[in-house]
Amino acid sequence: MVIAEDVLVMQLRHKSTQAKAFEILVDTYKERLYWHIRRIVLDHDDTDDVLQNTFIKIFRNIDGFKGDSKLYTWMYRIATNEALSFLKVEAKKLKFSSEQLIEDKIENLRADVYFDGDEIQLKLQEAIATLPEKQKLVFNMKYFEELKYEEISMILETSVGGLKASYHLATKKIEAYLKEN
Repeated sequence: MVIAEDVLVMQLRHKSTQAKAFEILVDTYKERLYWHIRRIVLDHDDTDDVLQNTFIKIFRNIDGFKGDSKLYTWMYRIATNEALSFLKVEAKKLKFSSEQLIEDKIENLRADVYFDGDEIQLKLQEAIATLPEKQKLVFNMKYFEELKYEEISMILETSVGGLKASYHLATKKIEAYLKEN
C-alpha cells in the first residue's frame, strides 16, 4: 500500500490510525534502513537491534517531526545517529578503540552467513572501514544508497560542498587501498 508521506505522518500522530500507519511505515522503510545501518555497524544481529531501536525512536518522536525535510530523511538521520551511538557504546564496552571495533567487525564479516559478498566485496568493505566516519557515511549513502547530495546534506546536517569533497576524498582513499591490497 503506497501512501503519501504527509498522510502517513498524520496517521502516525492519531491514536486511532497509529498502529496501522506504523505497520505501513515499517514495511515501507525497513529494508532501506536495514542496509543503511548494516553498512555502518557491519553485523547482521547488531543491525537488527539498531533497526528496532530506530523504529522505536521514530514511533516515540513522530510528533517532533517538523516536516521541513522528507520523512525518510528524518528517519535516516535517526538511524545514522542510532548506529553511531551503538558503535561508540560497543567499543567502550569491549574496551576497544572505534578503529579496533571496525577491524573486528570486518574480520567477523568473513564468517557472517548473512554476508553473501565475494572477496572483492569484502575488500571493498575493508577499504570503506578504513575511512574516517564522515567519509564512510557519505560514501555509503552516495554509492550504495544512491542518495542525492541534497538528501545526504539534510541527513548529516552539513553542506553539499563539504559532502562532495568528502565523497571525492573517500573514493580516492578506497581506490588507493584497493590498489595496495
